[in-house]
Amino acid sequence: MHRKRLTSTLLLVSAALLLTAACGGRGASTDAGTTKVASTSAAGQLRLGYFANVTHAGPVYGVGTGVFQQALGTTKLSTQIFNAGPAAVEALFAGAIDAAYVGPNPAINGFVKSKGEALRIVAGATSGGASLVVKPEITSPAQLKGKRIADPQTGGTQDIALRSWLAGQGFKEQLDGSGDVTILAQENAATLDLFKAGRIDGAWVPEPWASRLVLDGGGKVLADEKSLWPGGRFVTTNLIVSTAFLTEHPATVEALLRGQVEADRQINADKAKAQTVVNAELKKLTGKSLQPAVIARAFAQIEITEDPVASSLKTAADHAAAIGLTKGADVKGIYDLRLLGTVLGRTVDDAGLGRS
Repeated sequence: MHRKRLTSTLLLVSAALLLTAACGGRGASTDAGTTKVASTSAAGQLRLGYFANVTHAGPVYGVGTGVFQQALGTTKLSTQIFNAGPAAVEALFAGAIDAAYVGPNPAINGFVKSKGEALRIVAGATSGGASLVVKPEITSPAQLKGKRIADPQTGGTQDIALRSWLAGQGFKEQLDGSGDVTILAQENAATLDLFKAGRIDGAWVPEPWASRLVLDGGGKVLADEKSLWPGGRFVTTNLIVSTAFLTEHPATVEALLRGQVEADRQINADKAKAQTVVNAELKKLTGKSLQPAVIARAFAQIEITEDPVASSLKTAADHAAAIGLTKGADVKGIYDLRLLGTVLGRTVDDAGLGRS
């Protein structure tokens, strides 16, 4: 009898140890060294933010075709559209969304403001696709003095790119938009209208708005941001996830990444079809579709890729700090690309900015 009780006890202990090992296989500390990934359970809902822009073609396509929802399985996907990254990051901070596609600078700013606690970049989404478009009579940077130039939002990726570029041209700018060049933060649709009406002189905007300013507004490209980066590659859009959601639901984040990788594959395999799908989705989201020439030009300016182009992020962080939008922009730990590596079956370069 004693032997039977002992055997039963040993079996129960062994089972408990095996269960603990199975549940804790993904676990890690949540201190400054690593991000905790402790649960494999799927979330009941994933709240995702993105923009109605061609630079967000991956999520626009993935949501519109159902590829994301299919990858997420029983997890309900709900979405919210934003005009610019800072607003999406604020929504993430407020707990209104769990993940968002944003530019590098809002991600950096959110990471620094939260002392590295609030978010992680888990994948890239787009490289390229932003330009400074101006009136045809403006033929050199020097002619911008005293002019009015728009961008989507103060502190956003295009805002910082514009300010950094202007500083490189010798202009002095203030964060309130005043300076040698007046910088106006406004919605992209308003920018196009004001440009057509001659009330602004140009704008640094993402696609498809750069192409619309050229083809619909009669503007010319004064600076293609590709020309400012080695090899013409720089991160325009990445996928951020709240650290809390990543901790609680890594299986759901991995499923989202699988959806993105599949959407990217489909887009790159048939770009003509992808343009048609994205254009139809943009019409649903904004009420208007793009002219075929506009979306074709816009697609030609971007690279759809889950590669985060991490090497460009540190430069973007330095630019944000140089113009005073962040202080001590230490972005070590901003990346957590482990799940992306699992999906792709290889290690993804984080340029030394991942958790050690």
